[in-house]
Amino acid sequence: MAVTKMPLSKAITASLRTAMEADPKVVVMGEDVGKLGGVFRVTDGLQKDFGEERVIDTPLAESGIIGTAIGLALRGYRPVAEIQFDGFVFPAYDQIVTQLAKMHARALGKVKLPVVIRIPYGGGIGAVEHHSESPEALFAHVAGLKCVSPANASDAYWMLQQAIQSDDPVLFFEPKRRYWDKGEVDTQAIPAPLHKAQVVREGGDLTLAAYGPMVKVCLDAAAAASEEGRSLEVVDLRSISPIDFDTVQASAEKTGRLVVVHEAPVFFGAGAEIAARITERSFYHLEAPVLRVGGFHSPYPPSRVEEEYLPGLDRVLDAVDRALAY
Repeated sequence: MAVTKMPLSKAITASLRTAMEADPKVVVMGEDVGKLGGVFRVTDGLQKDFGEERVIDTPLAESGIIGTAIGLALRGYRPVAEIQFDGFVFPAYDQIVTQLAKMHARALGKVKLPVVIRIPYGGGIGAVEHHSESPEALFAHVAGLKCVSPANASDAYWMLQQAIQSDDPVLFFEPKRRYWDKGEVDTQAIPAPLHKAQVVREGGDLTLAAYGPMVKVCLDAAAAASEEGRSLEVVDLRSISPIDFDTVQASAEKTGRLVVVHEAPVFFGAGAEIAARITERSFYHLEAPVLRVGGFHSPYPPSRVEEEYLPGLDRVLDAVDRALAY
């Protein structure tokens, strides 16, 4: 058993290294990913070991990065493109939505686009504007794209492996406020399916469903609630598109109550889709309406007030209280 404890960011580094060693067609590209090793040092050492032709420092042009990645994929490569920060993805939005997402269908299935786009996302690091956004719902809405987000080091390692091996384009949202959280990674394990949600804490009174940076918040909320005699189940969604509704439904029907938590604004967020689907599927099993906790419907604020903007323990526990009051 090759079990190592490492930060989430280094699990991504190890995953990239493993993928590049296994397949010479895997290339890494992005702004400052080579010599610098990325602004978060996630790609540190890869250019030294694999060369400048496989770890490519690109110009500061996100549309060009994704356009080039699409071209490489059409020629048989498996590019892993890094968008330096979440808010920088929008110059590439046209390439992602009108080209990357649609080429497979446009070619009647004859063309595959095995492109992974790594996007460090979310707040909690005291960054300036355009460096703390959560745009995942904008991409999850687009048919032809898969969107996933690991919450721990083990999932970061294995889910990136699976994303790189996929023949479909995958947006890999990395919760940058969790980059330094350590966890055990077993590099010889048999991973769960990429789009399968996981129950990470068993409970009987209420289900908390989250992904990425909010899974830890929900686990902390469940621990705090247990001190008051409340038993909360926590489901790590892992995948935002597609969503494993079956696992969420089973948990919600078991507990009778569901609260969905994400860092992105509540308005038109992933939580809205989950609330609608679970209400449709499990209406007669629910003891309370499905509640949602998330960011506010406003531009991301200055860093000095981001803790008031971000969903935290208090807001999650308030939703728990409201759901249990029914």
